[in-house]
Amino acid sequence: MAKKHIEMAIAYDFDGTLADGNMQEHQFLPDIGMKPKDFWAEVKRLTKEHQADEVLVYMNLMLRKAAAAGVPVRRDDFKARGKAIQLFEGVEEWFDRITGYGRAQGVRIQHYLVSSGNAEIFAGTPIASKFAQVYASKFMFDQNGVAAWPALAVNYTTKTQYLFRINKGAFDLSDNSKVNQFVEKRDRPVPFENMVFIGDGSTDIPCFRLVKEQGGLSVAVFKPHTKGARRKADNYIKDGRVHCAVPAIYTDGSELDRIIKANINAVAARAALSGLFSEGAR
Repeated sequence: MAKKHIEMAIAYDFDGTLADGNMQEHQFLPDIGMKPKDFWAEVKRLTKEHQADEVLVYMNLMLRKAAAAGVPVRRDDFKARGKAIQLFEGVEEWFDRITGYGRAQGVRIQHYLVSSGNAEIFAGTPIASKFAQVYASKFMFDQNGVAAWPALAVNYTTKTQYLFRINKGAFDLSDNSKVNQFVEKRDRPVPFENMVFIGDGSTDIPCFRLVKEQGGLSVAVFKPHTKGARRKADNYIKDGRVHCAVPAIYTDGSELDRIIKANINAVAARAALSGLFSEGAR
């Protein structure tokens, strides 16, 4: 009988975690002729004025500003803008290397995106194919393939839903019954203790806390070589939200690389120990 692999999940935020800034700032905002500070200030103003969800507001504003500027918003247009995003050092090679390291330890690693950014823009990045599932805000498209309305808004509180979907294997977003269904911890495809969440900001706090409190690993990353960036991330440690804070450098041998590999080793060792306990009980 083939050896059964241990299931493990690594979930990532995107903006500020895998790339600098917000993904809309790399190409979309320049295309519509807006500076990031002006766009996000208008989002904040409208959110407060209408007591609305900030993610829904920014998505609606993207469509309105694009229409006013005569900028196309078809699916392929968004995807093309994703190619302009500059990822942090080592990100492109990270996924294959970490997956391969896990495989060598008998651990099957799946990567997941949990982001308030745009799924359609993310689809244009060179790492999009590395993810088992992408949970990000996305648009509905009309019969002409033009973005017409927000279809899914992923905000800081709803992010945790997607960790439970990973935990339970409930990947169909139209099926709310499965994610809410009671499943014994031992029967869940990916136990929380075999889960890692990597994020950078305040919108990641619920995910940081959930994974950490359920026995998984929570890691805060910050922009390398940037004054004051580490101080903000260190506050997450001080507040008990994460286990550690490291620069967003994904190269082989980096702090993040060593931490994740050590965690993979721990997951494998824990499973081996559990197996020995089971043998001893027989």
